[in-house]
Amino acid sequence: MAARTGASVVISHRAKAAFDHLGVKDQDKLALGKLELTILETPGHTPESICILAEAKEKSADQFESMLFTGDTLFVGDVGRPDLVCHWGYEPAEMAAHLYDSLQNKILTLPDNTLVYPAHGAGSLCGKNISQERHSTIGEQKKFNWALKPMGKDEFIDLLTKDLPEVPKYFTKAVEKNRSGAAELAALPELEELTAQETEARQRRGALLLDVRSADEFCQGHPAGALNIGLGGQFASFSGILVDAEREKIIIGSKEQAEEAVIRLARAGLENVTGYLKSTDGSPIETWKKAGLKVVSVPQLSVNELAMKLKNDPKVVVLDVRRKGEYVGGHIPGARSVPLSELVNAVSDLDKDTTFHVICAGGYRSTMAVSLLLQHGFESLHNVQGGTMAWRKAGHDVDVKEITACQSNNK
Repeated sequence: MAARTGASVVISHRAKAAFDHLGVKDQDKLALGKLELTILETPGHTPESICILAEAKEKSADQFESMLFTGDTLFVGDVGRPDLVCHWGYEPAEMAAHLYDSLQNKILTLPDNTLVYPAHGAGSLCGKNISQERHSTIGEQKKFNWALKPMGKDEFIDLLTKDLPEVPKYFTKAVEKNRSGAAELAALPELEELTAQETEARQRRGALLLDVRSADEFCQGHPAGALNIGLGGQFASFSGILVDAEREKIIIGSKEQAEEAVIRLARAGLENVTGYLKSTDGSPIETWKKAGLKVVSVPQLSVNELAMKLKNDPKVVVLDVRRKGEYVGGHIPGARSVPLSELVNAVSDLDKDTTFHVICAGGYRSTMAVSLLLQHGFESLHNVQGGTMAWRKAGHDVDVKEITACQSNNK
């Protein structure tokens, strides 16, 4: 964007950015049209985190008082994680203590009617439980955001550092690119349109087939060995968790989906995408089939069908791939917990002769889990459509017991 518009990149002086930028520090002022921008240094999520307070130079009765662009410091309903800079020697408790001070001494001193605009919404891995809302006010957050409730520093640190989600593998690389300066999107290489034979040959040489289609399309049929991460969800975040940045990647999807995937992957620092599988009659799978290559399908079932199976056979195995905190908050009775981010390391503890009914919150992560299990030689798998949200909506029972050792042992 800076290259296209000629605008300056404004970043904290603490970031030590290696590209052309305007380094700012606490209480620096910037003019932007009729607005005055004040920089607030708010370390906690990272040491160089800042918020930007925007105020009208000449205020009138019908104008907003002020807006605070909070970056990754304050979200609607949550705050930034303190554990994403451990690679650089910062302890989560240390960063959580800084964040407590930033919230108490900077953000909570602002008027209640200050508008809050965070950098992320629900689904981002930069927070634990971010709301769907895109903006709020300081006053609203005082009422509803757990992190702004009255509490001491030790309690805040304990709450913030407990049950943190997985750290995306790409995060270290992304931070380094943020400091060094990423290449322009225009510099990304042109994607090759590949035949099925060319795609399969590259797969045999180590390329990953990344299927970006929907869960339903993937389950109806996909190239053997493909990993499914659909574009319709948190594509970049989960790609960062599950995909090796250095490995060659070939997209399974339409040309338009491949082009979108390349850009979204690049934003997560995943750039080694070389091509996409050519479509026949609008379908890449038809190309694969006509070449005589192996197509794998996965049976799906509704939550009501799963409930009936469990009623008729209590030994039916449900594999819940949500995060531990989600599982504890309510799960299908008897379901076994193996979070998606831990699944590859847990496959040796799973019995390949068992039929697993894989479930997540809504059906997005479960298909990723199914594709990973297929890669590791599991064959008897069912994907549960709609996930635990559909299970609850249908009125089926949930269990809120803590995870036990036997629930994590799946043999």
